[in-house]
Amino acid sequence: MIMSKLPTVAIIGQANVGKSSLFNRLTRSRTAIVAREAGTTRDNVVGKVSYKRRNVDSAPSDDYSQFWLIDTAGLKTAEDEFEATIQDQIADASAAADVILVTVDSTAYPSDADRQLAKKALKSGKPVILIANKADLKGSLSIDEFKRLGIKNIIKTSAEHSIGISELLDSIAELIPPATETAPDDIIRVALIGRPNVGKSNLFNTLAGKQQAIVANVAGTTRDVNRVQVRYHGQTIELLDTAGVRRQGKQETGIEKFSVLRTMQAINEADVCLLLMDVNELNVQLDQRLAGIIDEAGKGLVLVVSKWDSVEGKDAYTHDEIAPQISYNFKFTPYAPLIFTSSVTGQNVAKLFDLALDIYKRRRQECKTRALNDILQKAIAAHPPAGLKNSHPKLRYIVQTDVAPPWFVIYGSNLKFVHWSYKRYLERTLREAFNFAGTPIKMSFRDEKQLKANRERVAHGLAPVTKAYKQAKNAEKLA
Repeated sequence: MIMSKLPTVAIIGQANVGKSSLFNRLTRSRTAIVAREAGTTRDNVVGKVSYKRRNVDSAPSDDYSQFWLIDTAGLKTAEDEFEATIQDQIADASAAADVILVTVDSTAYPSDADRQLAKKALKSGKPVILIANKADLKGSLSIDEFKRLGIKNIIKTSAEHSIGISELLDSIAELIPPATETAPDDIIRVALIGRPNVGKSNLFNTLAGKQQAIVANVAGTTRDVNRVQVRYHGQTIELLDTAGVRRQGKQETGIEKFSVLRTMQAINEADVCLLLMDVNELNVQLDQRLAGIIDEAGKGLVLVVSKWDSVEGKDAYTHDEIAPQISYNFKFTPYAPLIFTSSVTGQNVAKLFDLALDIYKRRRQECKTRALNDILQKAIAAHPPAGLKNSHPKLRYIVQTDVAPPWFVIYGSNLKFVHWSYKRYLERTLREAFNFAGTPIKMSFRDEKQLKANRERVAHGLAPVTKAYKQAKNAEKLA
């Protein structure tokens, strides 16, 4: 299977300029990202945007663009010791992003901090777009007031009312490079993901040192992403460490910096992600958010509790007390196995390789259409989908369209009435039947009536009615 690596767009800016609102608007307007469902506790800081550029008549064209959108400060809170400064945001964006979106408040005259931000963004050499947000508010300044920042491409937006969003997406589509495709190889890529100081580098070194047949040391392509290849049971595994490998004997000083861009790069390249959590500091919301990013990226996931050796006074029951608590906190990724490790004692370290190999295999399994439809019909018979009074969903058949992650498409009628809880039920049914442990699975629903209507519209030279089409029309009404 040809793997596609998408370009990256980073949002940077001062606090309270509307970065998060802009992020939410962009990822939900003309996007194919799986929507957040009830029951999850995480916030989105990374979104996959799928956008069809407009023709002259403002109708969606066949020119299709995809990119990762990242809120560089979205994983950080004011009380975090590793809160990103302006310089940190710029440094991360310069290293890993293909396009930088500098966001300012259009109701306030440019400040010294805004000028510093714009100057550093331009100095990075990356394409830059200046977004003057909150254009819907009284007192919004003209574009001329922001030209002094030196950024030529200026777009006024309102994230709340979708003003300027289509123009912004068109500009991004013109600036991003095309998605790069790489031919498949036999290397399994495993990324170590986690907050600062959870033991990523120690585990990285332990995993690399455990295997005697190290075949290569590969220089990092981007800042602070280090990699090494090892052989395990005849299989080449490439480990990706987002924290960096420190020289032997060198002591770490200060707070280890965290970069969502650096982390996203590793996730994007990986087949399987090991999400590390310090056993002495559990229940951190950031861990949940990172798990959500990995899930949305469609990567394999293992929940790794590190530093198990540091727990004082533990006994045979300590593990049984902690494990249910972690499982509850990550109930939105019930497929992810949980393992307790220690880089000091080597406990369960080798098992991580076994898990990675197993998950890699399961992500690529192909299910026969006949077996899938037998399972679907049994699931419907056991628990029919609920609907409205005269509009009950009818699920006719299912096919698998992709692997890594496994992707299934269900055809039928009145599918817009399928409740998210029923989708979860179908997912659990598929998992029980085919054992997709360690990997997310994706499902799409195609309404046969809508497909027929769109074929007729296309035959008459009209744009098909899609979610993106409806959103574009709604945006035009609001503008």
